[in-house]
Amino acid sequence: MATVGTPAPADPGSDRGFFGHPRALATLFATELWERFSYYGMRAILVLYLVASPANGGWGWSDGDATALYGVYTGMAYLTPLAGGWVADRVLGPRRSVLWGGVVIACGHYCLAIPAKPTFFLGLVLIVLGTGLLKPNISAMVGDLYGQDDPRRDAGFSLFYMGINLGAFIAPLVTGFLSQKQDWHLAFGAAGVGMTIAVVWYVAGRGALGELGRHAVKPLASHETRRVLRAVGLAVVGVAVVVGVLALLGWLTVNVVLGILTFVPIAIAVAYFARMFADPGVTDVERSRLKAYIWLFVFAACFWLIYDQAGSVLNLFAENSTDLDVPVLGEIAASTLQAVNPIFIIIGSPIAGVVWLRLGHRLATPTKFALGLIFNGLSYIVMMFAALAAVGGEKVSPLWLVAAYAVQVTGELCLSPVGLSTTTKLAPAGYTAQMLGLWFLATAVGDAIGGQVGRLADVIEQWQYFAILGGASVLLGAAAIAMVKNLRRLMAGIH
Repeated sequence: MATVGTPAPADPGSDRGFFGHPRALATLFATELWERFSYYGMRAILVLYLVASPANGGWGWSDGDATALYGVYTGMAYLTPLAGGWVADRVLGPRRSVLWGGVVIACGHYCLAIPAKPTFFLGLVLIVLGTGLLKPNISAMVGDLYGQDDPRRDAGFSLFYMGINLGAFIAPLVTGFLSQKQDWHLAFGAAGVGMTIAVVWYVAGRGALGELGRHAVKPLASHETRRVLRAVGLAVVGVAVVVGVLALLGWLTVNVVLGILTFVPIAIAVAYFARMFADPGVTDVERSRLKAYIWLFVFAACFWLIYDQAGSVLNLFAENSTDLDVPVLGEIAASTLQAVNPIFIIIGSPIAGVVWLRLGHRLATPTKFALGLIFNGLSYIVMMFAALAAVGGEKVSPLWLVAAYAVQVTGELCLSPVGLSTTTKLAPAGYTAQMLGLWFLATAVGDAIGGQVGRLADVIEQWQYFAILGGASVLLGAAAIAMVKNLRRLMAGIH
């Protein structure tokens, strides 16, 4: 990238050095690309590693337990950005938060590369914590590149989103190839290399960022620091007490812990919305916008509940019910099919960016969310027919999964990049990074619940599972369309 090391202009709105967008977007684009390489590379093989037999280098877990752990892990990875946004706003500033988050994530992936269960769980915890620092703040920095009414804003987020999916496309090809020989830990290590590249690129490209994200928005006062430290200490003690009680009662099992963690994102979402509504500094107009955002939050959580099962339920369908002997390519790993989804996004993102730019404010944000839900549901209707074709142990064509991912991507391009942009616009003053954390919390809620819902695939027929979830998403999308007029009123001039 020619922009690395080039100072950013004082006025981002006048900068068009990166495909018509601010040059700092190039640095953030590349950093997020490699961070997502690490995340999706590991995610593509996590469930398959857990269910693989010990003879094949795995843990031999049941599909249901592996799906539940996957759901909680991905949910926690999208929960911690709420705290990460606060840390950026009040302590480190977005720029340093992204840097330290990347370092912690890299350490986590290298822990996964060590063939031992304690370091494996430690690695998952580190990735979750590091993601919390990096994920919301790099997105907040993208939002800060544009003025509130800059028509390039949605297109810029779509371009940024394409970078995410370029990393997500490359990663399963690499980790899938490595894991196909049951060299699971080498594959986990490859994800760590990707994160290391992200950190190096971010540091090398800091000159293009100028003053972007350098300072905390509202630094903690000394008396607030003491209060925060007390709260953190009490939280640590509280967790220790809960773990101790569970151990004494003999309930400290994987399933119990996963069940408790499933409800954590839900409780935090309710508490956090209540806190923002109670903040006397939030104006009446901002409260109205928050009311609209609650509905968008619910729609997004329901979207991700289904969508992120690509790495669990659909990944297991690829492993168990799909003919992986592909013409020309030969036998491929099931996780390789995880690269199909981002291929469609890479193709579709620039198209979506042009469409949103041309439509401007004529298509309301709630309508885009509704379309996302409908297309997401239709993808599972496609999978219902695939599961029917696989009844009796038949191996079906991978084109079923390709078709389902194509429909899902159409929905994702309606909802996800638009959701990031809308979140920054609906955020009350001083809450931008934290609101982006709240946006990722919607994914946390959906993923955590989705991990438990995925257990149903073990107790009902697969075609029934896909039919129930797909039909529910289509109906919710139809309900969202009926609510568009009221939601636009609550959004108070934000489109």
